[in-house]
Amino acid sequence: MSSSDEDSGAPTLNIFQKCTSVVRQLAYSANADQLDDFITQPTQEDVDRVTAKHLEVHGFPGMLGRIDCMHWPWRNCPTTWQGQYTCGDKGHPKIMIEVVASYDLWISHAYFGPAGSNNDINVLNESDLFGQLLEDRAHVVNFTANGEQFTKGYYLADGIYPEWSTLVKSFKCPMDPKTTKFKRYQEAARKDVEHAFGVLQGHFQILRHGARPLSINKIKRTMYTCVILHNMVVDYNGRAISPLDLELIPPDRPVRTWDEQVGIQLCMMG
Repeated sequence: MSSSDEDSGAPTLNIFQKCTSVVRQLAYSANADQLDDFITQPTQEDVDRVTAKHLEVHGFPGMLGRIDCMHWPWRNCPTTWQGQYTCGDKGHPKIMIEVVASYDLWISHAYFGPAGSNNDINVLNESDLFGQLLEDRAHVVNFTANGEQFTKGYYLADGIYPEWSTLVKSFKCPMDPKTTKFKRYQEAARKDVEHAFGVLQGHFQILRHGARPLSINKIKRTMYTCVILHNMVVDYNGRAISPLDLELIPPDRPVRTWDEQVGIQLCMMG
């Protein structure tokens, strides 16, 4: 991205995307142009592929993923900030991350930084998840539900989220077989984001313990780095719904066993 693009107000790549590009160039001996598909926004073909897979697996047409939040304890939170970062039911300082995950455990959206005293609605209001939708730049997702045609996708959410058309929640008290079935399918599909949280913490033990840095920026860099590496592991193992069609990655690359992955992660963290 040139300086003229920045001056014109065109969106530029953030520091995490630039670092990811550098890591992949070092790993695959590629030039920067070969990695454009990984550091740019999803295309219409990517969205169509994801929604088609979710329809096949869970039976939800037009679904883009599951949204939820996770808390990361902050062990060395300064005393003056502990009241802000401590939630009543947690008892100790925490920082929140909002994530949208797909069936393949791919994390397509991550927003980290709100204090632990917030709830999921506060975090949603701060994040830019619906920024493109508000600017009418979101991808078109055509599907039919209950005889009505829709052109925008949606996310599955739990009961705390607001009553928005882009957030599909379950029924609190289903009264008939139809709503009971929907509640069972919606809650089963929503487990994918919880599965993604568990795999993310399983891959990186640092996320299972309290954050030690005193700086919020250092903690953010740690979390976003783990999310990026998590997605790279998902893609490397061939489980991604939208695999990267890169000629620089050999088609017959070996899939590492769980023991080998653990050994590599221990070397990275040690």
